[in-house]
Amino acid sequence: MRIFCKVVVLVSLVGGTVFVPGLLGAQVPTAAGSAGSGDALTLVQIRHLIDRGQVDEALKSLDQLQAQQPAAPGLDQVRGVALYAENRFTEADAAFAAALKADPKDQEATQMQGLTLFRLGRPKDAIPLLESAHNWTEQTKVDPSYVLALCYLDTRNYDSARHAFASQYGFAPDSASAYLLAARMLLRREYVPVAQEYARKALELNPELPLAHGLLGEIALAGEHLDEAIAEFEKERVRNPLEGGVYDRLGDAYSRAGNYVMAQQSLQRAVLLEPNATGPYILLGKVMLKRQDPVGAVTYLERAVKMDPSNYMTHSLLGQAYRAVGRSGDAARETEVAQKIQANNEPKLESVH
Repeated sequence: MRIFCKVVVLVSLVGGTVFVPGLLGAQVPTAAGSAGSGDALTLVQIRHLIDRGQVDEALKSLDQLQAQQPAAPGLDQVRGVALYAENRFTEADAAFAAALKADPKDQEATQMQGLTLFRLGRPKDAIPLLESAHNWTEQTKVDPSYVLALCYLDTRNYDSARHAFASQYGFAPDSASAYLLAARMLLRREYVPVAQEYARKALELNPELPLAHGLLGEIALAGEHLDEAIAEFEKERVRNPLEGGVYDRLGDAYSRAGNYVMAQQSLQRAVLLEPNATGPYILLGKVMLKRQDPVGAVTYLERAVKMDPSNYMTHSLLGQAYRAVGRSGDAARETEVAQKIQANNEPKLESVH
């Protein structure tokens, strides 16, 4: 008799890379036997160990089970899960390959080997696996279309990436929305010229598409093309008059261009629409300092510090504002805090013995 358990995949995205720190099982058959004295743990019980982060113990239990039942169904798949959880991707790849040799139609093992190859920096090898298993199943916890799209980006197959991103969101692959979504992802991965091309194509297909001018403004702002950025953000503001982020970016562009009156106006609109976002408060503090209004700067920066006390730039600006209003003790304290935060965030060189 077979008993099935489910695995949950936890995913976080950093700098455009997929990380799956813990895999908490998928539907796999258990091995015969129980956890009684002298018996190996079942695969279900081993999965529970992985769920709790006891991966080393899980791997030892897998070795014990394999010694007793070398042909236990699902053993290679669970071993792959455990090895993946420990970032031992080369070994996980071998385990998933063995699982697929036993059952070539295993969707979870196919998806997981694709993810593993992506993590190994082998997007070209991952693509066929993810193409064959890119649809969601009851066991899928990471959208394989997203990872497939990243693999296409890394192999410079931009149109296929657009189609994969569109599939993830249910967009028609050649629609304006698909082009704009791909443009955003391309910009995130710093493929700037293609991102700009796709954003413009999105507007060509739908001139009233929300957020398209905003994305073109982001691209222009990243390249310090300030007049172009301001023009694009102003167009987006007309289309999205209640989108706080547009006023934030517009204020940033005006500030960089030295138009501090328009920057202040835009940023004040941003904080009214997005009162819990720290960015506009920090930018307002900087703008008020530029306008020789340190009292106003203190007001905005103190609010920003309360919202996010770990931002060194906020403490640095607040120190400048305190100094300008004659609060030298507070200024020294904030400057010291800023320096400590910045020092803690700098990469450290480790001694090699």
